[in-house]
Amino acid sequence: MEISSNNLYNKDILQTNKFENLNSSNLEKVEDKELREVSNSFEAFFLNQILETSLKTTSVAGEEAGSDIIKGMYLQSVADSSSGSFGISDMLYNFLSQNNKKE
Repeated sequence: MEISSNNLYNKDILQTNKFENLNSSNLEKVEDKELREVSNSFEAFFLNQILETSLKTTSVAGEEAGSDIIKGMYLQSVADSSSGSFGISDMLYNFLSQNNKKE
């Protein structure tokens, strides 16, 4: 069998019908949902940084071995459960959704 650029790939793989049923309204809903998730994740990250900085010198989880890990897990949990309630994610979502609209 001779190797050439014509037989290096399967041409049937490139033919797909997966995108025939997509419409713009479904894509907008998915994009809005993903944008909301990213905005909430950013707010959780931001809150985690604030909490970590402000509680750096405290001994919330004790002072024994592994206390830094427990403290980090605690702060991450607090930040994740609080995300979406401070308004940062709403502002970010509104800003990004208004500036990414197609005209």
